[in-house]
Parts: sequence; C-alpha cells; structure tokens
Amino acid sequence: MAVTFPTPRRLGYRMNLTGALAALVVLVWAIVAIIGPWFMTHDPGEIVDFEYFGPITKQLWLGSDYLGRDMFSRILMGARYTVGISLASVVLACASGVVLGMTAAVSGGWFDTVLSRLLDALNSIPSKLFGLVMVAAVGSSIPVLILVLAVIYLPGAYRFARALAVNINTMDYVTVARARGERSPYLILNEILPNMTGPVLADVGLRFVFIVLLLSGLSFLGLGVQPPYADWGSLVRENIGGLPFGAPAVIVPSIAIASLTISVNLLIDNLPTKIRDRSE
Repeated sequence: MAVTFPTPRRLGYRMNLTGALAALVVLVWAIVAIIGPWFMTHDPGEIVDFEYFGPITKQLWLGSDYLGRDMFSRILMGARYTVGISLASVVLACASGVVLGMTAAVSGGWFDTVLSRLLDALNSIPSKLFGLVMVAAVGSSIPVLILVLAVIYLPGAYRFARALAVNINTMDYVTVARARGERSPYLILNEILPNMTGPVLADVGLRFVFIVLLLSGLSFLGLGVQPPYADWGSLVRENIGGLPFGAPAVIVPSIAIASLTISVNLLIDNLPTKIRDRSE
C-alpha cells in the first residue's frame, strides 16, 4: 500500500518564488544579526587601512570607512543593532497594541472611548518629529530608542487590532461564548486572539519595516545609536563624504537597509493564504 505525504499545496502553505527569495534574504539578515559578530575579520573600531574610503580587497571584503576601519566587520555589528532594536520595538508596540485593542473591543464603554481618544492624539503627532524631540530631550541610548519607537507605533497597532477585534466580537461563536457566561479574559484569549493571528503577524512585518526606516533616519541625523556602537543608519551618516567617490562604505549599508526592508515587504505580500487569512 502506497503512503502519501502531505505536500505544501495540500497544507496550504505554498509560497511563490518571490516570497521564498524574500524569506531567504530576511533569514540571512536574521542569522547575521545573531551570529555575524563571531565572523568579523577585524575589530569594528580598529583602524586597519591607512587609506580612507578604501576599495574592496582580499583583506577588506567591503573596503574601509572614513577612518580606515573594516566595513565588513562594521556591517556585521550594525546588523545586530538595526535588527535587534527594531525587533524589540515592534514586539513591544504590537504586543501592547493587540492587548489594548482586544480589551477595548470587548469592554467597550468609557474605557474604549478614553483609550482611543488618547492614542488618536498621540498618533496625530508626526513620528519623526516625536522621535527627534523625545530622543533629544531624554538622550539617545538603546533602551530609550526601543521605548520611543514602540510608543510611536503603538497607536497604529492598537487601531489595527481593535478593528479586527470589533469585527470578531460580533461573530456567532463569540456571542454563544458570552451567552454561556464566559468572561472577558476567556473571550480575548480563546475566541478573539486565535482568529486574528494571521493579520496581526502581517501587521507586525509592516511595522518592523517602518521602525527600521525610522531608526535609520534618526541615526542618520545623529540621534540614533551612538558611537562607539553603530547601526546601518549611523554607517551611512559617518561615510556620506564618500558618496562622490562611490565608496563601498556608504553604498553597502544603504543596500543593507534597502534589502532588508524590501524583502520584508515582499515576504508579507506573498505570505501563504492560510497565514494571511485564517478563514480559508
């Protein structure tokens, strides 16, 4: 008797070539952020080349920066700060937004009204302006950056989660659970949250892209990750003088930012149907 195994198509997780390539790029950067510093060829702060904005050589795989430091090592170290800070911020923002959004949708009344108005007021402040003011006032450190970026994107995550939760809250199975006496924590954890996981994961990916770009923008303006540490935005700012020479020191971190953000967007656009829409 022949034995057949479920194929990706039968499981509903089939992904096209574009999505697979995007997932591969995202996975590579995730691995680089975790273990990349172990493979650095030089210390990120060590001056190894007497020629600034040096070209790519056998010893310097991505050339040297404006001080003659190894760009390959600095890109590997910068990936940890760019990906790490952005990931921590998006997890904090979206987790808080989902919890508050589901609670407001189920509770309703004054709690929903007051919370929605407060977060709407926060959302009306331009994100870059808010980030610049807060970082300039409090000071730039990694915990401050994570908290500020999370606060900036909390209102959007809340509105998205609340809209999903309000729609699910009107479904028959939620009405039945409420009729048999189930309390709000049960409704949130067992009826609403499992049925909004897919869209929430897609929203997390989009907000991760926005946070990467905002963090890089703050670092480019000198208010992000501070020396001796550096993320990709800081590397672009430090080496912007090499742009007329086409130096790898300014081109490579720009490509790194673009490849990560574009790949995350393409991955979200090409997610399998079962992940994007749990109703199918």
